[in-house]
Amino acid sequence: MKTAILACCFFLSSFVMADEAPNAEQIIGSAKMAAALQQVDLQGNMTRGRDKVPVALFLRNNDIQFQYYEKQIWQKFHLRMKDDVCDLYEMINNKQTKFPLNRLASPIAGTDLSYEDLALRFFYWKKPVLLGSERVGVHNCWKIRLNNPGQGGAYQVMYVWVHQKYGAFMKIEGFNRQGQILKRFEVTDVMNIGKNAHGQETYTLKQMNVSTMNPSNSRVHSQTKLIFDQPATVTPKGPR
Repeated sequence: MKTAILACCFFLSSFVMADEAPNAEQIIGSAKMAAALQQVDLQGNMTRGRDKVPVALFLRNNDIQFQYYEKQIWQKFHLRMKDDVCDLYEMINNKQTKFPLNRLASPIAGTDLSYEDLALRFFYWKKPVLLGSERVGVHNCWKIRLNNPGQGGAYQVMYVWVHQKYGAFMKIEGFNRQGQILKRFEVTDVMNIGKNAHGQETYTLKQMNVSTMNPSNSRVHSQTKLIFDQPATVTPKGPR
């Protein structure tokens, strides 16, 4: 059986899961796993209505660089991932500066993506809870609840649906402290980027829809589509 790799926003997840139900820590561990098997460079756009914001994503083991183009400048950020923490740094004058907690919920370049969305930092909240099995479209998924331990940001509770076979997240919903839904993330398309060093077919994110929800009626208020281009090679060059 071929093993695939799905990049969901800023993380890649190895498509390997046990046949029987793992515990919540194992499920979240698979969904947040950095791509140690390959290096991937992606370029595309965050699209909201007629507005497009160019983005670039570079994955280097546990060091991930994310950039977006605004006001004629590439704004650069680094994610440093460890087993129990994900730190977000902003590049200012070619120096890394720890990103302030009070800006985590701020929107990026007028899109529906915030900086805490960019970092997917909620994957590192402690004591995930397995709520059971649910379907996302035609896919059987594990549903996980994550509670904010009090480290700032807009979300108090996150629900993550992780593919039971492939171990990658398919949907995420974020709720505030009043139990109202704020945001929804949905993976809608992936693309084949060739074979890795082991000769295995690999896949990466093509499109993910990020929807800002109206807390009063749980309807979509606005939506940004994160769409990556098909890379010319597995590791194309991009803006650094």
